[in-house]
Amino acid sequence: MPGIEKLPIEETLDDSPQTRSLLGVFEEDAAAISSYSHQLFQAMQRIYDAQNELSAATHLTSKLLKDYEKQRFPLAGDDEVMNSTLQQFSKVIDELSSCHAVLSTQLADAMMFPITQFKERDLKEILTLKEVFQIASNDHDVAINRYSRLSKKRDNEKVKIEVMEDVYTSKKKQHQTMMHYFTALNTLQYKKKIALLEPLLGYMQAQISFFKLGSENLTQQWEDFLTNIGTSVQNVRREMDGEVDVMQQTIQDLEEASDLLYMPDPDPNKIPIDRTLTRKAGYLNMRNKTGLVSSTWDRQYFFSQGGNLMSQSRGDVAGGLVMDLDNCSVMAVDCEDRRFCFQITAFDGKKVAILQAESRKDCEEWIATINNISKRIYLSENPEEIAARVNQSALEAVTPSPSFQQRHESLRTSMQGRPKAGRASSQSSVGSESPALASLSLDSLVAPDTPIQFDIISPVSEEYSSQAKSLAQGRTNPFGESGNLQSEDGEDSILHQLFIVRFLGSMEVKAMENTDVIYETMRQILAARAIHNIFRMTESHLLVTCECLKLIDPQTQVTRLRFPLSSVVLCASHQENKRLFGFVLQTAGGNDGRPVTVCYIFESNNDGEKICDSVGLAKQIAFHSEMDRRATEKQKELEKAKEKQLEELSKQKQIEKQDLEEQSRLIAASSRPNPPTADGQFLVLSNSPSEDSDAGEEGKKKGESEA
Repeated sequence: MPGIEKLPIEETLDDSPQTRSLLGVFEEDAAAISSYSHQLFQAMQRIYDAQNELSAATHLTSKLLKDYEKQRFPLAGDDEVMNSTLQQFSKVIDELSSCHAVLSTQLADAMMFPITQFKERDLKEILTLKEVFQIASNDHDVAINRYSRLSKKRDNEKVKIEVMEDVYTSKKKQHQTMMHYFTALNTLQYKKKIALLEPLLGYMQAQISFFKLGSENLTQQWEDFLTNIGTSVQNVRREMDGEVDVMQQTIQDLEEASDLLYMPDPDPNKIPIDRTLTRKAGYLNMRNKTGLVSSTWDRQYFFSQGGNLMSQSRGDVAGGLVMDLDNCSVMAVDCEDRRFCFQITAFDGKKVAILQAESRKDCEEWIATINNISKRIYLSENPEEIAARVNQSALEAVTPSPSFQQRHESLRTSMQGRPKAGRASSQSSVGSESPALASLSLDSLVAPDTPIQFDIISPVSEEYSSQAKSLAQGRTNPFGESGNLQSEDGEDSILHQLFIVRFLGSMEVKAMENTDVIYETMRQILAARAIHNIFRMTESHLLVTCECLKLIDPQTQVTRLRFPLSSVVLCASHQENKRLFGFVLQTAGGNDGRPVTVCYIFESNNDGEKICDSVGLAKQIAFHSEMDRRATEKQKELEKAKEKQLEELSKQKQIEKQDLEEQSRLIAASSRPNPPTADGQFLVLSNSPSEDSDAGEEGKKKGESEA
């Protein structure tokens, strides 16, 4: 006969709402079987009790058999076979109901005993297991709630051990009871067929035995049909026995394999943490605020579905959306009253959910899974492989592998005898082996043992005060800000673009020729975060103007950091994860007077290339503005020089005009006759005292001669 749908015993430990919903379907089916079996039992009881009403009783039986196809069994996987078989039986019984009677002894042994045994033993066993399972499930819920309310203090270790032992015992009892309950429900599907077919077969055999070789209605064809039905019943019984053996073996294997999972906080050394998951499901406690300072914790079943986090309570048909996990951020948090808590923040920062896991392993796996979903790894063809590769590269990123170091050593040796050649720019992603990166040593990009700053330390007020102190002491700001602070930078700027970014880290670098230094910094910062389990990120608004780059607090609108645009020498985005980008900032100098080059790495909600393009556009606008300013200043200088030259020419012309007027006056004075003096001498005007004296002497001599 066709296979029968069954409850998955392997999923009893998870006890998910889907499994509970499927269990409800089987329980509904068991109730329907019980109701139908009770009706069939009553019909056969009437056949047994009243021989005089045999015809009416067999007619009722025939009617019930006909009504089987109208029954709505939730797990009626072989309805076609059962319907056709029962229809054939209905026809035979209807033909025999008017002319045959069955001896009470034969009916009691062949017909009433199987149906009575099924009703009194099998169906009651189902009801008993259901009650035991409900009690075990309630005890487990009580133990879990008590365990979740454990205090973080260590002053009551005895209570903690007692609670953990209670959780272990209740969970084990629930698991074992649930497995046996599932086995009984699965077996009921076979017993239902046997309980329906075997009494009918006994009834027919009693009829044949009573009438010896049968009447004219029972031909050889009917005997063959009954023989086939008997063979089918034996096959179902053998199939049931085989399935029971398989389920019993499965129960034994699962009990051995699940012993470590009964503990609420298993040892991570025995059960390692899987950080490559892109899907996860399980029970979590979610905090719901009921007031300004009060809150409650609700235990629900959470599961990831694509890029969404869903939750489902027991009894619900389907789950509800909790949060969109795309571009979200997740971090472990320290709650005052709970352990193993983590916080999920939506990409826009408007929705925050705080959840509690049952163990540290479960908490870290949830954080890793949500991080993988946030990076949209689940959209790729092989998400598990990509997540494993990203996790492996993150674990191996801080310390280069021996093969990588040997390759650089061999490159240094092979390049000693070669002339130095120009290095092509690299456009490879982090972790890839580009030609330019292969020709560089590790120390040429980032200095070894360089400290990494994972957070923005101070707000703008503290930054400015510290900057003023550093300027007074002759030191520069580590973030490269100048001493001339402008309260409103870029208000008249042509470009104003705002982006939501999260600060991943910064570190001092040695090279700034190409984008390899940004890729190497990304690799080391992401690897350090992964190894040290640093998930906290400071979210800011990045304002790009033609004068500077600003990091602004989204809540207080206070400027956290300010980077002059002229100090930004390089900007690039990650080629695989487009949300990662970074830029290199060169400050005036450090304590020893040399320039300091720092690389800053961010994660954005937008495409990192757009931010880099915006920074490039700002630099172009600033460059053109500077060129226009210089051209304007040069034009002003030329105009000033021209005005000065015109002024000098005007002065020269004025001097020449004055000279001409003086000469004209002298000529006019010299053309007039000189009046005689008292002694008969004339006075001659001259341009110089020497000429006057000479003229005076000549006049004197001339006067004397005339006299």
